[in-house]
Amino acid sequence: MTVQEKPAQSAVPEGVYDLPVTDIRHYTDRLFFFRTERPSGFRFRSGEFVMIGLPPEVMGGKTVWRAYSIASPAWEEHIDFYSIKVPDGPLTSKLMDIEVGDTVWMRKKPTGTLVHDALVPGKRLFLLCTGTGIAPFASIIRDPETYEKFEKVYVIHTCRDNAELQYGFDLVDEIANHEILAEIVGDKLVHWASCTRQDADTGKGVHAGRMTDMMRSGTLYEELGIEPLNPETCRVMICGSMAMLKDCANLCEEAGLAEGSNSEPGQYVIERAFVG
Repeated sequence: MTVQEKPAQSAVPEGVYDLPVTDIRHYTDRLFFFRTERPSGFRFRSGEFVMIGLPPEVMGGKTVWRAYSIASPAWEEHIDFYSIKVPDGPLTSKLMDIEVGDTVWMRKKPTGTLVHDALVPGKRLFLLCTGTGIAPFASIIRDPETYEKFEKVYVIHTCRDNAELQYGFDLVDEIANHEILAEIVGDKLVHWASCTRQDADTGKGVHAGRMTDMMRSGTLYEELGIEPLNPETCRVMICGSMAMLKDCANLCEEAGLAEGSNSEPGQYVIERAFVG
């Protein structure tokens, strides 16, 4: 009996890294995490995204690219990604089945607006996210620069159910137990989580409802014991669905915050690369 061999891998295009997968964790039937090696010459700013694809032989002869936030901080020696599973998705339907030892393709140029350079200085940083929108903030909350620039950092994360919030809790635990980060971060990081489709696990600190509803009613600020958004001290980064982006942007605008970009820093920023 002959052993069936895997198809020979296609030549890697210019401007693309071929990255071996070193770790995979399936959080739920909808969400998973994977880690790759980091090329020695690859540099990025915490919060940026890259274009990810798979070799054509895995994709039936074609190459499909999708934007993925880098979930690891800029100082880390590997690259992390946090992804949704879409069974009929052009890329995700294949990506969700990768195994350790497989390779993914990554274009060499990172970019994005969820970076410190796109915000003017402030005192409080709000990181508003739903679902896998927490990925760029996984990078930002583990970047020492974040705590040099802001006195307090609030990760506000809403998912459909409790299980989908676990990645955020793991990140906070990692920081609290990290030899260096724990001292840098101290009590500057606040993690607030909520779910929308089942009773909240209040024992774990999960709230019931959408962050936008609780921001508009003032409940979120009351629970955190802080003042509502204001343009003098607050800076906001937003990553999530199109509806969530619109709602959060409206809340920022109503509070008097102006949208920023890499070329014109402002008081809040949105990552639009994942919309559509």
